[in-house]
Parts: sequence; structure tokens; C-alpha cells
Amino acid sequence: MMNKIEHIGIAVKDLNASNDLFEKLFGAPAYKSEEVASEGVMTSFFKNGPNKIELLAATNAESPIAKFLEKKGEGIHHIAFDVDDIVAEIERLKGEGFVVLNETPKKGADNKIVAFLHPKSTNGVLIELCQEIK
Repeated sequence: MMNKIEHIGIAVKDLNASNDLFEKLFGAPAYKSEEVASEGVMTSFFKNGPNKIELLAATNAESPIAKFLEKKGEGIHHIAFDVDDIVAEIERLKGEGFVVLNETPKKGADNKIVAFLHPKSTNGVLIELCQEIK
């Protein structure tokens, strides 16, 4: 089952400019920046109280974020949910009729393994499942 919203992902064109903007917004710098080379993305994470925001910028023109930005522009890219057992949650959601984009979890940012649900099965919202790597 899903425990809580883990973070909200926002696609941005210019990570440095967006880092400056969110630092002003929250009054604190990003607590972490990390490249996820397999996804062609550079990320920055901000905390606001118990909530986290992930900024995502493409590192190459073929990355999913580059394609998202080209099609939709900057904005909310996904909502991520924390789960205890990502494999069991993938199976549960497939059984409920959701379309899973990657049935085998992969390494994501911020010490997580992740899997995504296709927006066509979630009212147009890309959903990310996150499990902490222990």
C-alpha cells in the first residue's frame, strides 16, 4: 500500500535558474542534487516542512524529461508515493488494472528504487512508486 506522498516532481528547463527560484521560495537551498544517468536527468531536492519537491532537468535530448518539456513545457511531471514493498505494490496495482511502465523497479534518485504507472491509467498523472534502498 502507499504510505504517503514522497515528493512532487517538477520538470524544468534550466536547473540552476530553478534552483535559485525555489531557494528564494523556500528560504533554503536544495538539500541534494544528483544525476540519474540512466534516465538522462539531473535532479535537485528541496524540503518544505515534511514535504519534498524534486526538480528535474534533462541532460540529453532523448531523456523522458526532454520529451516532456518539448510536449508540455515546464511544470508538474509526477507525484511520487512511498511504499514499503515496491514489487508487491506493482503486482497489486497491475491486478487493479493500472498500466505499469516498468515492472522491474530501477534505481532512482535520493536512495530509492522506483517504478512508474502510465498516466493513461491514472487520470493523466504520472505516478511514481518509491521504496527506500536499505
